[in-house]
Amino acid sequence: MEKVLLITGSSRGIGAATALLAAEQGYRICINYLSDHQAAERVCAHIRKLGAQVMAVQADVSDEDEIIGLFARIDAELGPVTALVNNAGTVAEASRVEEMSEFRMLRMMKTNVVGPMLCAKHALLRMSPRHGGKGGSIVNVSSVAARLGASGEYVDYAASKGALDTFTLGLAREVAGEGIRVNAVRPGYIFTDFHALSGDPHRVSKLEPGIPMGRGGCAEEVAEAIIWLLSAKASYATGTFIDLGGGR
Repeated sequence: MEKVLLITGSSRGIGAATALLAAEQGYRICINYLSDHQAAERVCAHIRKLGAQVMAVQADVSDEDEIIGLFARIDAELGPVTALVNNAGTVAEASRVEEMSEFRMLRMMKTNVVGPMLCAKHALLRMSPRHGGKGGSIVNVSSVAARLGASGEYVDYAASKGALDTFTLGLAREVAGEGIRVNAVRPGYIFTDFHALSGDPHRVSKLEPGIPMGRGGCAEEVAEAIIWLLSAKASYATGTFIDLGGGR
């Protein structure tokens, strides 16, 4: 079976690191990005040097019309998606719940929950034998915040990742008999640009003393777990969560 991989939000950080590892494993890869075309093209250039086929597609993966267009482009240029990494996500500035706006909460849920669900829907339309597919693998990028709650900082973000965890478990059981595996990784404090979205780009360094292992993680460490879950080496794993939080 051809290996065609879509990684949402993959112009940087965990998504980009996953794409580079996937290139070494023989995947055809779609780099999805929201706005930073130059960053996406830089990732594509690295992947091409590794000899893999790659394309970059701009799409807001919280919008179903754009998701439909994204999958159609992949169908035409790479073939039907057989592997999906739901990596795109957002966070906001640290805040107590009573200070959060409805707009912030809805945006968090649409990006971090509805978006991955819609991407999974359109992946299943290609992976499931019910629709002529031959199976596949989905990995959702959650967070240790789903377990810890992120009190006083990002309860809305933590709640969105908790919902993603429940979706992971439910979907895994729903499609387990169709040759489709659904798993998740839960990163902790990882050195990426993601924290700049919360207004604190140096957050990981500040919090390292409180991490049992005494350091933040790197994107490549998370990517290794994602690639393993996608691969045949994890053929009996579904509904599984790998925590990458340095002991948190």
